[in-house]
Amino acid sequence: MKFKTNLALGAFLLLFSYANAQSPAPRQLVAKRTTLPIKIDGLLDDSAWKDAPMMTGLVEFRPAVGAPENPGNRTETYLMYSDEGIYFGGYCYERAKDSIATELSGRDGFGTNDYVGIIFDTYHDKINGFEYFVTPLNEQWDAKMSPGDNMNNGGEDFSWNAVWESGVVIHDNGWSFEMFIPFSAIRFSKKEIQNWGLNITRRRRKTEQQYTWNPIDPNVNGFLTQEGTWTGITNIKPPLRLQFSPYLSTYVNHFPQRTPGTKDWTSSVNGGMDVKYGINQAFTLDATLVPDFGQVQSDNRVLNLTPFEVRYQENRPFFTEGTELFNKSGLFYPRRIGIDPILVHSVDEYINGHDRIIKNPVESKLINATKISGRTARGLGVGLLNAVTNNRYAGLEDTLTLKKRNVLIDPLTNYNVMVLDQSLKNNSSITLTNTNVWRSGAEYDANVSAAQFSLYDKKNTWNLNGKLAMSLLSGDLPDQLNRTGYGHSISFGKSSGRFTFNVKEELINRHFRGNDLGYFTTTNLIDHSVYAGYNWIKPTRWYNRMYFNFNFYHSYRLINPAGFQGLNVNVNVNGQLKNLWFFGALVGYEPESNNYYEARVDGRFFRGWSNYFLSGWIESNSAKKYSFYANAMYVDRSLFNSKRYSIDMQNRYRFNNRLTLTHTLSLSPQKRNAGFAGFDNETIIFGRRDIKSVDNIIGIKYSFSSKMNINTRIRHYWSQVHYDQYFTLRNDGSLSRNNSYGGNADYNINFFNLDMVYTWQFAPGSFLNVVWKNAANTGSQEIDGNYFKNVQNTMKADDNNNLSLKVIYFLDYLQLKKHKKKKE
Repeated sequence: MKFKTNLALGAFLLLFSYANAQSPAPRQLVAKRTTLPIKIDGLLDDSAWKDAPMMTGLVEFRPAVGAPENPGNRTETYLMYSDEGIYFGGYCYERAKDSIATELSGRDGFGTNDYVGIIFDTYHDKINGFEYFVTPLNEQWDAKMSPGDNMNNGGEDFSWNAVWESGVVIHDNGWSFEMFIPFSAIRFSKKEIQNWGLNITRRRRKTEQQYTWNPIDPNVNGFLTQEGTWTGITNIKPPLRLQFSPYLSTYVNHFPQRTPGTKDWTSSVNGGMDVKYGINQAFTLDATLVPDFGQVQSDNRVLNLTPFEVRYQENRPFFTEGTELFNKSGLFYPRRIGIDPILVHSVDEYINGHDRIIKNPVESKLINATKISGRTARGLGVGLLNAVTNNRYAGLEDTLTLKKRNVLIDPLTNYNVMVLDQSLKNNSSITLTNTNVWRSGAEYDANVSAAQFSLYDKKNTWNLNGKLAMSLLSGDLPDQLNRTGYGHSISFGKSSGRFTFNVKEELINRHFRGNDLGYFTTTNLIDHSVYAGYNWIKPTRWYNRMYFNFNFYHSYRLINPAGFQGLNVNVNVNGQLKNLWFFGALVGYEPESNNYYEARVDGRFFRGWSNYFLSGWIESNSAKKYSFYANAMYVDRSLFNSKRYSIDMQNRYRFNNRLTLTHTLSLSPQKRNAGFAGFDNETIIFGRRDIKSVDNIIGIKYSFSSKMNINTRIRHYWSQVHYDQYFTLRNDGSLSRNNSYGGNADYNINFFNLDMVYTWQFAPGSFLNVVWKNAANTGSQEIDGNYFKNVQNTMKADDNNNLSLKVIYFLDYLQLKKHKKKKE
């Protein structure tokens, strides 16, 4: 009887959520062409605006879904186009001037600003879009929208930048704005008559209300799937898109070498260029010639006790901007190009008895990189990325003869990614991806291919998703034999409605290798996962919205040896309260597992612990002058009665519109943790250890204007691991006490980084950057549990100081041509 009741309830929930997924007919706006001049100053007093079609009557989608705009805070916007581009303007009314939320945050900085934006789906495929936003202080940000690799389409890439104009004026009863988006800043087809997907959005930060012109139902999968339509766009021609960004940079670096004949000071002058060329109306070529990424933010380096490499964030603009196609199948990790290549020979392989290392570069030299991307009128997206890194040599010197020689540690390498992504009906797509790494000389080459599909039903409610991948490493095995690997994933789920779920299987065989241009940690497995969620989005007396989900994960090793690896089950609840605070809580359990990676020897495993874990977090209203975030986690492990704690806190204080101070602190202590310690000949040694980690970050942002700011980021990281007992790992995965091991696996490490960046946008798309970087680190096996003493010792350590100046000037061929005509 109980089973029947549950079955009936489940069927009711499915039918109810299916009914809720129905959406009203999308709004339409007839396109209006103008030939009249418009000055972009934010005032909308040009005569052209008088005949422009108006969009008003916005509808709230958070926190109160479906509520109409209050007339006193209404939004009135206008949209037109000309031969050169798109004009978007309007008035955001406010009952009081003080109700407008403003903060100078810099280009692509959200801050605590009100904003208004327009979203175009130029190919009307409900998958890919372009967004343009402006704040009351006339700061811009823009993004490309794409499906990404998740079920909920609408991933936003804010690293994508376009050059467009805007003007804003604040009034006593609100603020007005104007935008001009040239056709060179957006991609579209060459059809004579076009219909684009269209929506506008406005956010009022002090109340956290967000509105759209075409209503958005959060229970329906996707944002672009719920756009209105801009109809009858006629005879617009994609212009010649040819843009140059030449740069000139100079660096001065100081590090105390403490070696006779070696200079502490070094300097360099560099020059190069980024080129953006529209091959046709659909495809764009981006190239960086003699690239220079010396001003990107320093990595958040950590002590790594795991068997896997740390995945650091990619900060180089060329490899973050507009790379959504290349990342779609999960095979592309851009740091492999130049920063973290998988094949690097150790200098120790070449050292003879009296050699010393005099040069050991930490990164490959990137010669050039090029990418071509775009989408045809029939919905075929094409992406092609190619990059070349030069030979990297280390320098050795014989201390007896003083003879110097260079040894090759990283060969000349060509990296290539190719993607074909076909949009289908009903928000569906099929994707083919190939990555290739070719190395000069006798080193092996790598080729990985994947076919992926994502299919939705007509109502955008059900989803079937799958991927098949193959890897080929040429010359990787003895006698130059090839290694071939295979992997697949398949998932099915419900993506719209109050109740959603997803069931997934993933298999990767033991020979699959995708690390040469991707990031993979585990193979030789078959994993199964289940997600089920339910949401409440109608505000009540104490919350605005609430989400609940259940997660189950099971992992099994395929061969050598086959066996159970791990299982995780957890439940999560999160939401927003009426005071605009966010909260969340999670509780879960993992039974005793078999860890086949911690032992660092293929085929060996460590029989781990069972544990339960719980966490909770809270975030205050970020629109206030003072806001904070706090997260705490507790893990109780069965082995050695081990405890793990994690506390993350962030405090943010906005003194005024210009100055903001942020402090982030992360504490991660672990008691009686078990893990790999080292080898004693053929014996695998584990240890019981205490771990302490502190990550301390201070951020200071000061804006002189909407075009000029200075950002300072100071980070100190300390981690210490201390072993009090050592153990031998038995063949059955258990541990036995080892009192004879004489090694010492203790370690104490500190990283300090200071990044101070001054940026001035002196012309559209043109920047002057002055950057000061300071870096120091210490590491030893001497344990000192005093945090402040570690800070003091790090400040005394030899540090590297780097000061750089870089000027980037944006040149648009059409603007140059227009300027030349004016002169004539």
